[in-house]
Amino acid sequence: MADPRPAAPEADRLKLIALDEEDLAILSAHVQDAVLKIGDITWLPKERRVVLAVNRFAWEATSGRRRSEHQRRRSALRFDRVSSVSSTGVDRNADEKVLSLLALRFEPLQSPSGDLLLDFAGGATMRLGVECLEVELTDLGPAWSTDHAPRHVLG
Repeated sequence: MADPRPAAPEADRLKLIALDEEDLAILSAHVQDAVLKIGDITWLPKERRVVLAVNRFAWEATSGRRRSEHQRRRSALRFDRVSSVSSTGVDRNADEKVLSLLALRFEPLQSPSGDLLLDFAGGATMRLGVECLEVELTDLGPAWSTDHAPRHVLG
């Protein structure tokens, strides 16, 4: 018999952890087309952590939905064991400028350390020097509807 109780509001929220490149590829697919303001990027050097507050496009909720039923979710993307942060094409003084995250990539150096790259639309990139891969994506609240699904121009 089906459980008559409603599902907990947290039941459909994602919480993913990436500890290797295979995990990172899955996590990257879930944050593709997340948008954030530059002011929503926080570097905590004493904690060796970088945190991004993003509005994630919920790709997992798009299957079979009509255009008006696309969803976004407020999410936190946390990178731990970070030793350095650099960027190109990201004006750290432009707090209100919106970035669109395309992918997360890892370039290994001396295992398990390497550079974790955050690729944004328009050619902007953040490079995080990391001791090892330790990334977490956590949805913070309920989804909201959006009429706008990301579109990518090929070639």
